[in-house]
Amino acid sequence: MTTLTYQERFKTLQGVFDEFTNRTIFTLQSKGVFDELVSPLKVGKESNVFVAVKGEERVIVKIYRMQNCDFKRMFGYIKKDPRYEFLKSQRRQIILSWTQREYKNLLRADRGKVRVPKALAWRNHIIVEEFIGGEEAAPPLKDAPPKDPAAFLEDLLKEMRKMYKGGLIHGDLSSFNILNLDEKPVIIDFSQGTLIKSPNSQELLERDITNVLRFFEKQGIHKDKEKVFKRITGSK
Repeated sequence: MTTLTYQERFKTLQGVFDEFTNRTIFTLQSKGVFDELVSPLKVGKESNVFVAVKGEERVIVKIYRMQNCDFKRMFGYIKKDPRYEFLKSQRRQIILSWTQREYKNLLRADRGKVRVPKALAWRNHIIVEEFIGGEEAAPPLKDAPPKDPAAFLEDLLKEMRKMYKGGLIHGDLSSFNILNLDEKPVIIDFSQGTLIKSPNSQELLERDITNVLRFFEKQGIHKDKEKVFKRITGSK
């Protein structure tokens, strides 16, 4: 019986399964983190996301592309994070640190009881996360607007407040990375997340708020941006 490689099984996904990636996948499998990748889920700006299986359960495996990531853009964001002030502009180190930072951000958000996927493992340029959904993966908000936009937005603002109280700002929040799970928001994709003590944290929070409110304005819900900012930060 011939076992197909990931390159052969997912032929359209070039620049993903190089030797370094295959070794990392093998290490995660050897540690029992997951058994096998089973299907692609989505392609992001710098990563490919797969559904994998672990026994009877499904998990998410996010693989950052080592060959064609925009590492200069990554460096522009991560160098402002006080946790990564030591970084130099070197492709490999930036991508590995970028992945580690997303993993740390997920852990921090989870500690703050923010509704996010649980981070299950991290190694090199790969993150393994909890699968969000039932028979199918929960859809992003852009594809599944809420039935009650006012209630959904209210819930989402509470999650953003919890995130801020935990010292974290998402930095890239939009209808693309908010999942609609049974009419409840689940926030994903924390690669641009940063600490509130970062010099650009206020700018990133304002951008998150603008993106969120713009989406809900299209759903007929209007809120004052300044009041929302004060609510999230707890400022008067």
